[in-house]
Amino acid sequence: MPATAKIVIVDDDEHIRELASLYLKKEGFDVECAVDGASAVDQILQSKPSLVVLDLTLPGMSGYDVCKRVRQESDVPIIMLTARDEDIDKILGLELGADDYLTKPFNPRELVARVKAILRRSESNAGRPAGVIRIGNLSVDKQRREIHIGDRELSVRTKEFDLLATLAENAGIVLTREQLLDRVWGYNFYGETRTVDVHVQHVRAWLVDSGLSIVTVRGVGYKLVEGAARQDG
Repeated sequence: MPATAKIVIVDDDEHIRELASLYLKKEGFDVECAVDGASAVDQILQSKPSLVVLDLTLPGMSGYDVCKRVRQESDVPIIMLTARDEDIDKILGLELGADDYLTKPFNPRELVARVKAILRRSESNAGRPAGVIRIGNLSVDKQRREIHIGDRELSVRTKEFDLLATLAENAGIVLTREQLLDRVWGYNFYGETRTVDVHVQHVRAWLVDSGLSIVTVRGVGYKLVEGAARQDG
């Protein structure tokens, strides 16, 4: 993890900005803040931070729109902040390309822990040795970060790539949601497994007609197999 990693905090609540900035700066991060969506987009795309902490409820341009706009040009990790503990808010944010979420009020120490974990994982993925995983007509090129099904190249987001690569590396082996959180997102916080479920849904959509499927093993987790989708257990 870079010693001077830059974090951009986007929130119109001054208390949240100050609290998050205080804890992140104590850990050696370079912190910038934005108070509205429009200025946040410009700041993120120009300053190219290592990670963004993004409130979903912003004046004018919403956090959802900020996430969607940023994802058109950047794969920077995004942690959403949502004031409501409702699945629909989290699912929509994740579907738009956010990597993780925290529900307000949150423990600033947990925010710091998640920031560190995501950055460690990003650095680790960037430094992984070259290798191409092949299962059936699926190929996952970890060096080029490309996925092909037959002759068709998929356009995928960072976390979906990492998730499919992890499942492919362990084809036929059941991985728990907690293991996937740890290997893909870089942390293991119980109760946050909805993040995994939403990303699995995305990856499943790509595998239609591929001859591969992600099997749900009830009460345990997921595994990648050749053949039609089904549930085990």
